[in-house]
Amino acid sequence: MAPAGAKRNILERLDAGEVVIGDGGFVIALEKRGYVKAGPWTPEAAAEYPEAVRQLHREFLRAGSNVMQTFTFYASDDKLENRACDLAREVANEGDALVAGGVSQTPSFLSGKSEEDVKALFKKQIDVYVQKNVDFLIAEYFEHVEEAEWAVQVLKTTGKPVAATLCIGPEGDLNGVSPGDCAVKLVKAGADIVGVNCHFDPETCVKTVKLMKEGVEKAGLKAHYMSQPLAFHTPDCNRQGFIDLPEFPFALEPRILTRWEMQKYARDAYSTGIRYIGGCCGFEPYHIRAVSEELETERGFLPAGSEKHGSWGGGLMMHTKPWVRARCVVLYFLFFFMSGCVALRIVV
Repeated sequence: MAPAGAKRNILERLDAGEVVIGDGGFVIALEKRGYVKAGPWTPEAAAEYPEAVRQLHREFLRAGSNVMQTFTFYASDDKLENRACDLAREVANEGDALVAGGVSQTPSFLSGKSEEDVKALFKKQIDVYVQKNVDFLIAEYFEHVEEAEWAVQVLKTTGKPVAATLCIGPEGDLNGVSPGDCAVKLVKAGADIVGVNCHFDPETCVKTVKLMKEGVEKAGLKAHYMSQPLAFHTPDCNRQGFIDLPEFPFALEPRILTRWEMQKYARDAYSTGIRYIGGCCGFEPYHIRAVSEELETERGFLPAGSEKHGSWGGGLMMHTKPWVRARCVVLYFLFFFMSGCVALRIVV
């Protein structure tokens, strides 16, 4: 148990059956704000524009996020990683949030370097996370489960809880390893939490994690499950996901999910047995707020960001135009038909 006054770690929360809500997609959000260059998608903003990174962390915290993930995607510079860890910790300490440090797939693996060489890169990255004492580690955005296994094995040496997410769909990784088999490999490598992130929409990701969960249970193993999908509809994607869409990355806006669709995602994920529910590219704070609001009953509270948001459009009842006020009721019916709910709440 955690000492009095200390935050409970990620596994204590999940073991207790609690919902942990992740944050959203920093590289896409900060590119739109003018702080990240599309293409390399690297996180220099943590050092160049720390106020922008701090503010986005804070908005996700207010929206209900329990996890502040360090803005270190593809980072390899120690000074940058240090700064990113400090920013995440500063904001996490403003609430009941944890800090997660992450590693991702490497060019070395794709170019055929040895397991030893690839693991050496992961070791270099996690040294900073250990020095900064992040709360847990995530091996994320892996297209090949073999490389993810290597990452998990390195992260596990720190003694910290380890999550592992692949950017795959129901067809499996790029070598054709099924989601179920991928999950089993990750759990055997030492991952405490397994799931998917990026590349596909919420519906596809929840389906994929369900297959992972079935594989783990069939193998007689245990794990927690997480999902951090795109905020874009991707029914027409191939195995490599949204990066192969002609709209990527500058014309994806027509594919963005609404906040109502995000509430459906949260409910579907929870019903599947996923308890770490967050987002990746395209997810903005209002999307995470929608997830938090959908799971209000399960979490026992609403986030600070809901103070300015009437649930189910309730704030529209204050509008001066009667036809706009009427939409408040319409929104209840809309979600009823979208989700198949048996109960219908109506604002009167």
